Amino acid sequence: MVDQNFNRAPMSERLHIALFGRRNVGKSSLINALTGQQIAIVSEVAGMTTDPVSKSMEILPLGPCVLIDTAGFDDSGKVGELRTQRTREVIKQADIALLVTDGLSLDDEAVWATMLKQADVPYVVVLNKVDLMDDVPPTLLDSIAKRLGGEVITVSALQGSGLDQLRQTMARLVPEGGKQSLTGKLAHAGDTVLLVMPQDPQAPKGRLILPQVQTLRDLMDKRCTAICCTTEDIDRTLAALKEPPHLIITDSQVFDVVERKKPEGSLLTSFSVLMAAIKGDIQYFVESAQAIDRLTEQSHVLIAEACTHAPLAEDIGREKIPRMLRQRVGKGLRIDIVAGKDFPEDLSGIDLIIHCGGCMFNRRFMLQRVEQCRLQGVPMTNYGITIAHVKGILNRVSLP
Repeated sequence: MVDQNFNRAPMSERLHIALFGRRNVGKSSLINALTGQQIAIVSEVAGMTTDPVSKSMEILPLGPCVLIDTAGFDDSGKVGELRTQRTREVIKQADIALLVTDGLSLDDEAVWATMLKQADVPYVVVLNKVDLMDDVPPTLLDSIAKRLGGEVITVSALQGSGLDQLRQTMARLVPEGGKQSLTGKLAHAGDTVLLVMPQDPQAPKGRLILPQVQTLRDLMDKRCTAICCTTEDIDRTLAALKEPPHLIITDSQVFDVVERKKPEGSLLTSFSVLMAAIKGDIQYFVESAQAIDRLTEQSHVLIAEACTHAPLAEDIGREKIPRMLRQRVGKGLRIDIVAGKDFPEDLSGIDLIIHCGGCMFNRRFMLQRVEQCRLQGVPMTNYGITIAHVKGILNRVSLP
């Protein structure tokens, strides 16, 4: 359905805060205390939290956040190993982390502090359950700081003490740069922008896809004039305008159609190209698109979707792009598809990765995948840039 509230931040655009710690150190209690709601299940039974649980909230002074409650990293047994592995995967999407401890043991925490440092995730150490201590000896805080690094904040999730200091510390950890503009330098106040949005089975009646909603909101924030039409109505819409639009943003699937019809002075880009810039590394994606020219029938392409939706007719990632590539390269081209958080650690044997726009992932998670590809020497591009390259118009597409 169409998001009726443009002020409501999608989960992928929120600050992702992950809580890590052993079982029963009070991670779930801390989430409830920070939010003032009973969001996470609290129990004296160790291991109540199994899979990571995400909850969107507004927390001052942080703003829109996603709190991620994880299983205790000291879980044991075969099932415990699976839970711990899922907890490790959360590191990839964490913008900041809370490493929660009760101070009774620091060995496991030291291992996870090292992993957070290696992943370049800023974190704060939270000494919880101080209400159970007669006093918090300075030697304990010094020991925790020395072993785990970072700032140590003492809190009682049960009594609510220390939470204000924790929130302020978390706010200081937020990565600099702030929220980027989706349209970047392509649109400015007063510009007229035409959005071409085909209505097909992938965008059923009554629904706009998330990148379209986000682009509209971005243009509204910039005080642009946004005009929407379907592919069939481009000519009529352009004729109705007194002047050509400064920018045309189209669905990538009709890139070539719109490129032929656009006025000479209008810039052209696509929703997918905008997502490539806001979520990933657009220059790397553009450079990687050159790998398409080197594909043969012996090559291996991996298509990665952020969504785990049930495929519909003429799905862009599962049908249209594979058909486009095989028409260009040959029917023998191997194409595999992964969805959601599924993504191979070992990329050997893969000649090219084509990713969706990633609107369901936060930027940090997408950049983790980009870096993984870089380190393993595998080119990675995205849907929109792939289509523009195959259609021979990538050099005429404006990048944000």
